[in-house]
Amino acid sequence: MFIHLGGDVMVQSKDVIAIFDLKMKYSSDSTKEFLNVADEEGFVVTIDENESKSFVVTTKKVYYSPISSLTLKKRAGFVSELE
Repeated sequence: MFIHLGGDVMVQSKDVIAIFDLKMKYSSDSTKEFLNVADEEGFVVTIDENESKSFVVTTKKVYYSPISSLTLKKRAGFVSELE
């Protein structure tokens, strides 16, 4: 199954490692460092340049999503109920 992250971006649910609220970006030095390295290495995809509410870590990329982490987690939960 797929999870819609916003815009025209969809990822396979099996590839999602974690879904975080954007505020978590500033919560620890480890998180900041991880996101900085991912950005420098070209693994970051920003879905909407004007607004990001969450970030989703997958096996291949990190997506900044305009959809809240709560909504994305609900979508991911709905998908897991179907599988």
